[in-house]
Amino acid sequence: MLRGLDFFGTVVFAISGALVAARKSMDWMGFSILATVTGIGGGTLRDLLLGRPVFWIVHWEYIVICVVTALATFYLLRHVHRRLSWLLWADAVGLAAFSVLGVQIALTSGTSPFIAIIMGMMTAAFGGLIRDVLAGEPPLLLHREIYASAALIGGVVYVLLAVVLHQPIWALIVGFVAALIIRGLGIVYHWHLPAARAS
Repeated sequence: MLRGLDFFGTVVFAISGALVAARKSMDWMGFSILATVTGIGGGTLRDLLLGRPVFWIVHWEYIVICVVTALATFYLLRHVHRRLSWLLWADAVGLAAFSVLGVQIALTSGTSPFIAIIMGMMTAAFGGLIRDVLAGEPPLLLHREIYASAALIGGVVYVLLAVVLHQPIWALIVGFVAALIIRGLGIVYHWHLPAARAS
């Protein structure tokens, strides 16, 4: 189940990277690069900080998944970028999946629940940050969007169910759904976090 959710999150994040490449009218190489950094960027940072073997070096199929997804998007869905909602929702699903997976991996690596939640946020948000920087887009992570906060909520729900109530399967499901709902509500209703006023 964990591996399936991990593959699923990688695919949808790769799609979101490829859709950004489509909006920027990139070639197939640009599609592949943005899809790959979006799909594996957050997990790479997590593994480096936790001192674990970087997952895509051990399991090379993640790179293949990202590139195949990018090429499929390039050749089959080249007009999808005209609808921004596709990008936002693909990114939201990837965010939700990686928020709970990041927490689960961090907990199994022996971190405290607090650090595990932070690792979940990094896993969910860092790939999108790299994607936006490379594409010259304002990073969603640094906006007032309900983004990293949705990953935070998903991670907290996971910890409560898995660590406190000892329900790891329900933790994955409910944590994923909670993060997706919060991010989805932010997309639909244009919710924003409070921001400082410019002086």
